[in-house]
Amino acid sequence: MLKSFFRATRMFIFQRRAPAFLAGLLFLAASPLWAQMADFQPTLTVGAGIQTSYDHAQPDGGKAVDTFALDHLRLYFSGDITKYLSAMVNTDYIANTNGASGNSLQVLDAVGQFHMSPMINIWFGRFLPPSDRANLYGPFYANEYKVYMDGIQDGYPFIFQGRDNGAMYWGDFKAGSVKIKASAGAFDGASATASNDVIFATRVQLDFWDPENGYYLNGTYYGDKNLLAIGGATEVQDNKTAATFDFLLERKIMNGGAFTIESEYARYDGVGGYPCNCKKSQGGYGLASVLFPKQIGMGKIQATGKFAEAEFTGIGPLTRQKTTEVNLNYIIKQFDARIMAYGKNTTFTGGQKEFWDAGVGLQFQLSKQILGPK
Repeated sequence: MLKSFFRATRMFIFQRRAPAFLAGLLFLAASPLWAQMADFQPTLTVGAGIQTSYDHAQPDGGKAVDTFALDHLRLYFSGDITKYLSAMVNTDYIANTNGASGNSLQVLDAVGQFHMSPMINIWFGRFLPPSDRANLYGPFYANEYKVYMDGIQDGYPFIFQGRDNGAMYWGDFKAGSVKIKASAGAFDGASATASNDVIFATRVQLDFWDPENGYYLNGTYYGDKNLLAIGGATEVQDNKTAATFDFLLERKIMNGGAFTIESEYARYDGVGGYPCNCKKSQGGYGLASVLFPKQIGMGKIQATGKFAEAEFTGIGPLTRQKTTEVNLNYIIKQFDARIMAYGKNTTFTGGQKEFWDAGVGLQFQLSKQILGPK
């Protein structure tokens, strides 16, 4: 009886003190974390990007059209709130072709970011969902100027410029010599496709040579990396699917040059696709480029060629599109300053008018950290 009394007394004391004991352990464990956060200095980086172009388009049997366009004016804001919390806000001003009254400033990205390590990243807000490489590099980091004109690239549904509202996990891993990038998320369907069903998106990418750190990608690295990357992505909404497989190979050549091959196969079955009112679309493209190593004035010369073929189902007589494009580019400071001359020929079956267009595009970007440790 006496032993039972003492045993019960000890149990009562332990139960009363256990919460305080556990709280003490959590406090001791979290103290280094809180100390790091307390000592952390927030950062803020601001930037801007401009793409502007002249285009001469000649429809088959029609009148030529000459256009001077402000293709994009982007403002970038990003910063670290604590060591593990960041935010990103980007906007895009589009000068539409229907006159000054059609110009619009849109929210491109508005993202809250939690990042414990390269393997643990949680994003929520508006941003690019897991999708094809072309969507994840966007017009400013593509290897061609007339991007997204082939009926294949970036056909996933979106609210604006490939973005959707949602939440996502992504992480960078290593398995021996192979680098793995994985992402998965859930996104708003009503704003992207007018269906209330959630869009589920996933992507897995393998880098066999140099890694591509971070979530966003490039169409080229202008010889800064040797790359052999294979990626696959899919989005599903109400048993309708979109899927893409993409490939990028880039090798440094001749001490300052680069050779690049990019390709993609896409199949949009009820989700996204080109044009938007078709039931299915599918196709593929291949792109090759050479950056010549010799410096000419401020920059280097790059030549690019691309061929794409896409098929459409359920939109009447239009069934096939073929696109051939060549670029001759002057790379001054990689993606921060480049001049890109292009020529593109687009043919169709089903009676739609064929056309070719040619022009030149200019791109400039700058950024500066204005708050936080240098």
